[in-house]
Amino acid sequence: ADAGGDAEVELSAIRHQPEGLEQLLERTRFTKRELQALYRGFKDECPSGLVDEETFALIYSRFFPQGDARTYAHFLFDAFDADRDGALSFQDFAIGLSVLLRGTVQQKLKWAFDLYDINKDGCISKEEMLEIMKAIYDMMGRSTQPPARLSAPAQHVELFFQKMDRNGDGVVSLEEFLETCQK
Repeated sequence: ADAGGDAEVELSAIRHQPEGLEQLLERTRFTKRELQALYRGFKDECPSGLVDEETFALIYSRFFPQGDARTYAHFLFDAFDADRDGALSFQDFAIGLSVLLRGTVQQKLKWAFDLYDINKDGCISKEEMLEIMKAIYDMMGRSTQPPARLSAPAQHVELFFQKMDRNGDGVVSLEEFLETCQK
């Protein structure tokens, strides 16, 4: 049987979900063939077609066996879960991946900003930044050379805010974030 044909049939089966292949072709920067390959990989990992946070964390943790990636995986899951329904569909996954791999600098920075903006209020607080930094240090685990000191995440956040918080109001807006990163 033609493997491409199988993927075609499978992809048409996702039409019962809110977005079919045509919409994904419009909303991502992937070709039809790339979407089919991504879909096959996605279905292998998640036969149900939906990934819950626990499964996502397990898959993601495989890339960081030396540390604890659970907390960072949680923030990443939230960033991919655009419709906030607690599960990643193939659409959520493909759209997020398209931004990360093929998006413009603006789109990638906006995605990163949304990742850091944990409570989604439109700005990044020091507390949010510290939570993410701690999660990144946990995930890197023993692999950082020299080993990170406990105070490292907080120092990282201070430096970040010195650069980013241009108007000194204690939070970083999307505008401040984009402007500083693009410099």
